[in-house]
Amino acid sequence: MRSNYKKLGSYIQQVSIKNKELVISNLLGVSITKEFIPSIANTVGTDMSKYKIVQKGQFAYGPVTSRNGDKISVALLEDDSAIVSTSYTVFEIIDKNELLPEYLMMWFRREEFDRYARYMSHGSTREVFGWEEMCDVELPIPSIEKQREIVAEYYAITNRIKLNEQLNQKLEETAQAIYKEWFVDFEFPDENGKPYKSNGGEMVWCEELEKEIPKGWVSITLGDVLEEKGYIRGPFGSSLKKEDMVLEGTPVYEQQHAIYGHRNFRYFINREKYKNLKRFTVKSNDMIISCSGTLGRISMIQDNEPIGIINQALLILRVNESKITPIIFKYFLLSDYGQNSLVENSTGSAQVNIAKREIIQAIQLVLPPQEKLIIINEQLSTLDKNVMQTIKEIEILEKLKEVLLSKMATVEG
Repeated sequence: MRSNYKKLGSYIQQVSIKNKELVISNLLGVSITKEFIPSIANTVGTDMSKYKIVQKGQFAYGPVTSRNGDKISVALLEDDSAIVSTSYTVFEIIDKNELLPEYLMMWFRREEFDRYARYMSHGSTREVFGWEEMCDVELPIPSIEKQREIVAEYYAITNRIKLNEQLNQKLEETAQAIYKEWFVDFEFPDENGKPYKSNGGEMVWCEELEKEIPKGWVSITLGDVLEEKGYIRGPFGSSLKKEDMVLEGTPVYEQQHAIYGHRNFRYFINREKYKNLKRFTVKSNDMIISCSGTLGRISMIQDNEPIGIINQALLILRVNESKITPIIFKYFLLSDYGQNSLVENSTGSAQVNIAKREIIQAIQLVLPPQEKLIIINEQLSTLDKNVMQTIKEIEILEKLKEVLLSKMATVEG
């Protein structure tokens, strides 16, 4: 053990306070993203008095690691008291003048900790990282002043990330509200700058949609605007396995890239593998769509983004840009109607999946005349550029955060 490394067991202790008085009803679980989340467990008829109380500043973790992949479910409670199931181990720091909870949580967020915990897990039917193994964790514990300095630097980065995420949410909401105003409510500006439909704009009946649309607008299907080979599901799982991955090469786009919009890559394939999977390559202005689990999340590939392939959890939709602009298509897919069309038409038993090609191609959308299309495309493009710029900044901040976490291994003072 390095001189400045200490065993965690000297600084932590288990806490097992039951919810006997039933004073707390906020039932939480711990995710592999190392956060407390609302529990999805069915608690009807459950005796909640047996659940464990977690107080602000305390930790909870799931000792069973075999079901979590590469991550350990551990989190620090930063909000009001809650309860967790008895399957979790609750613990606290004995003396916060020696070890800050936030500093320890930073250590738990390191990939090296996850690898260590998975390696140290044991058991035949299920692998467990027990309390004894947790106490044997070694980490550098500098002076409390140094810990505060490191934590402050970390929170400065994470708070900036949260602010950018909030800004992006507002920009996305604004863009989607503008899309709805034009394509759903038909309240785009008329020749006098007034809302079209509510100011007597002429409407005509659309048989395909079974509703009225503005005169001069047309109803088309996704099949009309997609390229001939514009529906590309990711390769079968057996075609792209973890053992195919290399440290450098062609990046693999995963579900997280559609869900969060960032371009931090974890997996790469070599040149030979890429040749075999070349048909799954993304192009500029492609929509990549999450196909299972978190269904229907969308991200558009930008001009300057890496050429890579999609994995089995993604779908590419590629439009013919002479028929619709990528931005309009993106916000159609993000609209309530677009999302509901993808989800409501989805198939699958144990896990819902994106609809098959013929169902997606039959989805209807409406388009305005070209002169109107140019106006709305410009408005949405401006907002979308701001969104992408903020995402790029978040990517940089995420990398800074990872650098700070990695530097903890050599911290002194």
